[in-house]
Amino acid sequence: MSVLPGRKATYIGGSQYRRKAYGANHPLSIPRVSLATELIHAYGALTGAEFVAARKAADFELEWFHTPDYISAFKRAEALGRVSNPVRQRHQLGTLENPYFAQFFTIPATATGASIQAAEEVVRGRIGFNPAGGMHHARPDQAQGFCYFNDTVLGVMRLRREGWRVLYVDIDAHHGDGVEAAFTDDPEVFTFSLHMDSCYAYPFKGGQLSDTARANHSSLNIPLPLNTNDAEYRRLFDAAWQPLLAAFRPDVVVLQAGTDMIFADPLGKLGLSTQGFLAIAETIIDTSPTHDDGTPRLLVTGGGGYHPLVLARAWTGLWALLSGRELPDALPPAAVAALRAVDWDMDEEEPHFEQLFRSRVDVLSSASVRPEINDLANSIQQHPFFAKNP
Repeated sequence: MSVLPGRKATYIGGSQYRRKAYGANHPLSIPRVSLATELIHAYGALTGAEFVAARKAADFELEWFHTPDYISAFKRAEALGRVSNPVRQRHQLGTLENPYFAQFFTIPATATGASIQAAEEVVRGRIGFNPAGGMHHARPDQAQGFCYFNDTVLGVMRLRREGWRVLYVDIDAHHGDGVEAAFTDDPEVFTFSLHMDSCYAYPFKGGQLSDTARANHSSLNIPLPLNTNDAEYRRLFDAAWQPLLAAFRPDVVVLQAGTDMIFADPLGKLGLSTQGFLAIAETIIDTSPTHDDGTPRLLVTGGGGYHPLVLARAWTGLWALLSGRELPDALPPAAVAALRAVDWDMDEEEPHFEQLFRSRVDVLSSASVRPEINDLANSIQQHPFFAKNP
């Protein structure tokens, strides 16, 4: 299997991701990184030279964004084996949304360290991919939306230490609100998020083409209508992406690649295919700034994704794009066995279910672009950042 030139990529993972986390009946109590890694290995698409073991973030690194009190409370909860009520109330730790589990501090701190490592791989001249990252809702002193530490913020901060201008693009089905809030006063970071309209989805803040074109910062949020399909997503993405690259002129791109925009996801309400997800990722890869040898200056994290079979297939394809590989659509026998071994029956009666075990891509159906999507795409061109930076 050949690897294309200009695609030196590092996959950051670890055995700790095989451990059950989040407790029973939580949307994240499913195999995600471990299953994706199994599928990648089934294709023979990961070499030892491309793999780096994830390390736990140091306290001083966590404190680039998170408060010392929050970090201390988190570590103390792991040591005690429980979360006290004052900590639960103040920091939103140990709740139904953000539950206590074994290695409560260690696992999120390791996933966070991996995003810092991914940033350091970019500094070294490689693409860095941390599939366990993308926890984009966490705040400095609170867990939010299943996210304990905001590894995406810390990855961006590590790149900012190089003096680079960072364009953060978030294709998760949910708004990357924690990342946006973290950089409101940094003119060298632009945050771009396409997400389910928050009138009907978490964080339920009411959706509009919102953009804080503040004096020192800009962000662009595109609120996606229910059942947004591949063609519609592409129409909206294209309306913003090249204008953003031209106007902001980033030195590096950070991509949060949650898979919950894909149609079968139980928490997503969009209608994209795996191919649609990968096509957007490929455009971002192909148009990112590059090092002198042509390698994209690109840090990629995982993110949301609550259907393990869909997620593993999508991230396998994403790794293939990042590392310059062409994979067959048909799943190898070892990949089929890994997917069949997952205890998952939420959509087993649906027509698409058996396709999940045959191919890493979906059966496509034609869908047109609704008029309201064209209206939304046209309104993107009126964003104040583009007016200031034609």
